[in-house]
Amino acid sequence: MKTLIEIHILQNFAPSNLNRDDTGAPKDALFGGIRRARISSQCLKRSTRQYFKEMIENNKLTENEVATRTKRIIDEVVKELVIRRKPEDEALEKARQALKGIKLTIKDDGKSEYLLFVGKKEITGLAQAIFDGWDNIKSKSESETSEKKSKGKKDAAKDVDPGLKKALEAALNGGKALDIALFGRMLADMPEKSQNAACQVAHAISTHAVDREFDFYTAVDDLKPEDSSGADMMGTVEFTSACFYRYAVIDWMSLQSNLQGDSELARKGLQAFLRGFVVSEPTGKQNSFAAHNPPEFVAITVNRDAAPRNLANAFESPVRYEKDKALTYLSAERLVQKAKLINSAYPTKARTWVLNLTGVNTDGFGETVTELDSLIGQAIKEIGTE
Repeated sequence: MKTLIEIHILQNFAPSNLNRDDTGAPKDALFGGIRRARISSQCLKRSTRQYFKEMIENNKLTENEVATRTKRIIDEVVKELVIRRKPEDEALEKARQALKGIKLTIKDDGKSEYLLFVGKKEITGLAQAIFDGWDNIKSKSESETSEKKSKGKKDAAKDVDPGLKKALEAALNGGKALDIALFGRMLADMPEKSQNAACQVAHAISTHAVDREFDFYTAVDDLKPEDSSGADMMGTVEFTSACFYRYAVIDWMSLQSNLQGDSELARKGLQAFLRGFVVSEPTGKQNSFAAHNPPEFVAITVNRDAAPRNLANAFESPVRYEKDKALTYLSAERLVQKAKLINSAYPTKARTWVLNLTGVNTDGFGETVTELDSLIGQAIKEIGTE
């Protein structure tokens, strides 16, 4: 039985520039023919991953349960080899030659050709494979002679001991890292080691139309002579203020599969994601705007044998301001109405729980809870022992 966990959030941010484009302006999008504020899914996922790191610091997760995105994988492998009492310089060269065997070329600056998303256990596994196959790894001069005769990565990979290559490939198994299991990864040179994401995250969009605004700022040199006038620096920063609709969906069976069947770890990862997705915030320009505004409406649905339901179309026609009514209230009202309408047309066995600070009547949409722990706890309990 396919089980989906969906989360719907309404979050109103004060004036801010949380996620900006290449010009420094807040990201936006056209939706329903109207300009909306936008926060990219990549930005939201990174915020959640950063929250995972905070959970490590608070002993809620371990380093082995979270992955790292880096071009400096060889540095981490070498650290592991040094711990195993291998000389650092020799470890660097051995690791460089070995990684070629799985088409992970390390450039002269010590970085891989592209960012790699790898778990701590995978790094440890790569180091162990190199340690175990130490004597079968060719020297730099032997490898360079062989490379001159070869024509590319494919031929260079063949030059590595088959046993070592097999061990290196076996180490790249996802490492039971929660964020790899949730968000997936793509390895261009090793597509078989890519992993499909168990979680999909939508771009957050404002429920209403937005206009960009400009903050004109100036700064004065504190050591300027008193008889001098004028600013010593000036510029502008674009910003918006918006109530965002945020949505994500997790495939429970895929999450367990990505974590090699470890249901306990999958449950732990789901709980961490749901909490992180709610409480984490993008960090863009926060020193200038301090837009720390928690969500005021959060709904979690556990849905079985039904298609996922992004409710963004509740805002295809933008919410408009009404006197003495908050945009968040009006947005929640729209969201509940749309959900009830879709559920009546496409009935499911879904159960929904709602953390609602807006005062909107949610009868017929979901069961009300009073705080975040209860909201997440109900969803985790509903999954049971699947």
